[in-house]
Amino acid sequence: MAGVSVAAEWQLLYNRYYRKPELYQMQWKHVDLTRNKVACAPFGGPIAVIRDDAKIVQLYAESALRKLRIFTSSGRLISETVWKNPGGRLIGMSWTDDLILVCITQDGTVYSYNIHSELVNTFSLGKECFENSVVECVFWGNGVVCINEAFEIFAVPDFKIPKTVKLADCNLEELPHCMAVIEPQYTKSGDVEVLLGVGDHVLLVEEDGVQQLAPGIGPLQKMVVSRKGEFVASFTHDGRLLVMSSDFSDVIIEHACESALPPDQLAWCGLDSVLLYWDDMLLMVGPYGDPVRYIYDEPIILIPECDGVRILSNTSMEFLHRVPDSTVSIFQIGSTLPSALLYDALEHFDRRSAKADENLRLIWSSLPEAVEACVDAAGYEFDISQQRTLLRAASYGQTFSSHFQRDSIREMCKTLRVLNGVRHADIGVPLSIQQYKLLTPSVLINRLINAHKHLLALRISEYIGMNQIPLLLSIGEEDIALMKATESGDTDLVYLVLFHIWRKRAPLEFFGTIQARPLARDLFITYARCYKHEFLKDFFLSTGQLQDVAFLLWKESWEITKNPMASKGSPLHGPRIKLIEKTHNLFAETKEHMFESKAAEEHAKLLRIQHELEVTTKQAIFVDSSISDTIRTCIVLGNHRAANKVKAEFKVSEKRWYWLKVFALATIRDWDALEKFSKEKRPPIGYRPFVEACVDAGEKDEALKYIPKLSDPRERAEAYAKIGMAKEAADAASQAKDGELLGRLKLTFSQNAAASSIFDTLRDRLSFQGAS
Repeated sequence: MAGVSVAAEWQLLYNRYYRKPELYQMQWKHVDLTRNKVACAPFGGPIAVIRDDAKIVQLYAESALRKLRIFTSSGRLISETVWKNPGGRLIGMSWTDDLILVCITQDGTVYSYNIHSELVNTFSLGKECFENSVVECVFWGNGVVCINEAFEIFAVPDFKIPKTVKLADCNLEELPHCMAVIEPQYTKSGDVEVLLGVGDHVLLVEEDGVQQLAPGIGPLQKMVVSRKGEFVASFTHDGRLLVMSSDFSDVIIEHACESALPPDQLAWCGLDSVLLYWDDMLLMVGPYGDPVRYIYDEPIILIPECDGVRILSNTSMEFLHRVPDSTVSIFQIGSTLPSALLYDALEHFDRRSAKADENLRLIWSSLPEAVEACVDAAGYEFDISQQRTLLRAASYGQTFSSHFQRDSIREMCKTLRVLNGVRHADIGVPLSIQQYKLLTPSVLINRLINAHKHLLALRISEYIGMNQIPLLLSIGEEDIALMKATESGDTDLVYLVLFHIWRKRAPLEFFGTIQARPLARDLFITYARCYKHEFLKDFFLSTGQLQDVAFLLWKESWEITKNPMASKGSPLHGPRIKLIEKTHNLFAETKEHMFESKAAEEHAKLLRIQHELEVTTKQAIFVDSSISDTIRTCIVLGNHRAANKVKAEFKVSEKRWYWLKVFALATIRDWDALEKFSKEKRPPIGYRPFVEACVDAGEKDEALKYIPKLSDPRERAEAYAKIGMAKEAADAASQAKDGELLGRLKLTFSQNAAASSIFDTLRDRLSFQGAS
């Protein structure tokens, strides 16, 4: 049967096997966990180490200066810095989800470091923590809960938004025996919930209230909440391990330990078991059966993961986790399952034994399941030779199976190559396959970039076909990133690269970069038109696109009008006029835009005149009106000199001038001026506009002054008809000898029988003359 030596290293907890492979021999030297505070990041993250200032320790060959050192999970030094921060004793430190090391001192000051030991942020938990020192803190993902000497509880729900929230007053008279946290994402309220072991019960503390739970259960000496907040493991004063639902309503596990002394550490190992650590013993307790004991002759630190617990000692890093079902099916002693027989068949095949064929025949109908089990088991292995053997067994079985998804082996090979690459001791990220899937490849690549492992990050992203552009930007390859982004046609990616280059490069260098790439250039122009006019003007000037600068200036001149002060004769019109004059000069530089140049010149001239008119008349009614409206308004206001000035400046034709002045004078009902104007010289527009202006104003008598001067009898007839003079209209129409006109005029006087009769007589007479 397969793999007796493999299964020999497993431990059985009731009906489930556990194993504890060594991941690394630690590369560090002279690191004693008992003399230091240590913070280990999950997902194979870095380890922060600093001498514990709460302990009196003997200094050997080391410096008296206290240093914060950051290592990989393999013990390779990443960075270090001298700890000189004020604030008293270091109470606690932990890594956030973004691999920021958060350190909290006695006075409530929070110091944040990146993995390169660079201080990136500092803030205070507040006055209460400064005056009453912080005693204890419990971290989770991106937040922390602290309790001070005044027994007040404070929370920072998210270190990205460093805001301190005071939780409800618990009326404590002494510090709680233990404290645990249910993360906000797993609570019904969406806010953090704090569990305090107080007296013989538990207090559930939130921002707006306190609730007593499980009376008589305590005192509890230790508490820890499972990863998703479903269960709570606790150690009682009389030496019992209790595992309960998070509302303490159901007891799931109760185990009497040999010692009533509380363990130094209490941790979940996945969701299947709980670990308790005393000085030299690690006890693993499951829901059923006897516990499993591991003996250690050196101190250890438990690092909970989603699928197990990493165990850090002075000399090694191990991973305690449940053996997956696929692995058990292959390597369990005495297993005759198809996957075990397939693995065995490979061994016989390598020895050229006919037994290989016998094994395949035995499992023929179950061959796809056996292949899948071998592929799955390979994913859980840390030993590369074992991975290879399992994948060979899967490939061997796949040869004889037509129903197995052949991509499965290839995908697992890709995944394992990535995992083996980051697990290497020089990199020191010992991710399991479950952790890798939960973390996601993109986050892993970002972590490698942050650790300055750029080449490995690039190779992994290329290998798994991920977008390389953020990676290329992080290592300073902006030109290649821009090329790849434009080739992809993804505008979001192009904008990402553009904004990155924009921040890093001088304007002229940036302009030169995008000018050669039409998509990048057009996207930049589109964005800058909306938000960055000045920068866009610089770009157009650098590329000689003067007409585009001119159009931008003209647009800016109109934007000024949106300012409420611009419409009240304010000095804002001065800058606006200057902008339009600049527009005129820029358009004049190109022969293709002479029309725009002339239009801008006249626009500026008109605005200047209109501004002067508003200042002199103290009426904000001129700016942005047309030339015709400006002339008309001047006449209405009686400012004929200004009207004549506008006429002369803009070479207004005589016909247009007469039309404007006639209707302006009619508007103010200055009939004497209108009559005088009509007599200055023969109007170039004739007298019809004079008639219409008077008729529109309802002044028949005034209209009669001009109707006789109409040279066209048709116009006279229609004008008389408009003021209700039927006989005169008929006389004029008869002179025109137009039957159709007579018909129209009859309809106009349809309510007047006598008038209608006149038009009928005239039309009949006209018809008779035509017939003769």
